[in-house]
Amino acid sequence: MGGQVAEVDAVEAVLTASRTMVAVATRSLGAAAEETTIAQYRALVVLASRGPQRMSDLAGALGVAPSTAGRMADRLARKGLIRRHRARADRRSVLVSITAAGRSVVGEAPARRRGLIADILSRLPAARQRAVADALRAFADAAGEIPDSQWPTDTAGGTGMDAGPGSPAEGARRPDAGMAARP
Repeated sequence: MGGQVAEVDAVEAVLTASRTMVAVATRSLGAAAEETTIAQYRALVVLASRGPQRMSDLAGALGVAPSTAGRMADRLARKGLIRRHRARADRRSVLVSITAAGRSVVGEAPARRRGLIADILSRLPAARQRAVADALRAFADAAGEIPDSQWPTDTAGGTGMDAGPGSPAEGARRPDAGMAARP
């Protein structure tokens, strides 16, 4: 990928921090965690952040086989969290998109997650908090994560279909938009 070799200490620090963030993410799901796995939640985040996806693109974004993504989509559709529909531009292509109920699941977790993260950060002096923020912002940028402020808006019934060329949603739908889907 990047041409540089990651330092072992940096990898270990991020690995340790990632376990903490997985725990925070799991706790932030609250009641939704009983009905939605972390993998399913991540699929919802991909759909919320990137807009409607072809099944193969969703599988690629999640780093899973298309059959795995298909089974996950089946479960999410039965729960009413996503829907399948034909693409407007190519009626042969089937897209999956997040529903209002799915957006609700995605929307409730960040407030809880913010509180949990704020509690952890409050244990650090302000200068360390800023350093952590700068480092994590750079890490997320390197991974291609799409900031919440650039997610597609809930248009056309929650499908994000109205995003035009050049809009954040349009770029976010690119299958090569980074590693944002990886937990």
